[in-house]
Amino acid sequence: MPLIRVELFEGRSPEQKRELAQALTEATMKVLNCKADAVDVMFFDIARHDWATAGVPWSERSPSPPAARP
Repeated sequence: MPLIRVELFEGRSPEQKRELAQALTEATMKVLNCKADAVDVMFFDIARHDWATAGVPWSERSPSPPAARP
């Protein structure tokens, strides 16, 4: 049973997480040839002050604009 762990900055809506979980499940089913009920997705919301890149916490960086959706 595949378990997909997703760590992301807090603030995503339940709808966004649901959409991502569905997309990850569909891709996993296709690639691994398994059923949907075999795929688990876990979300872990991380505060920006608890995540640093290149030694700089993300809380000290200016946020990136959201990507445009087609």
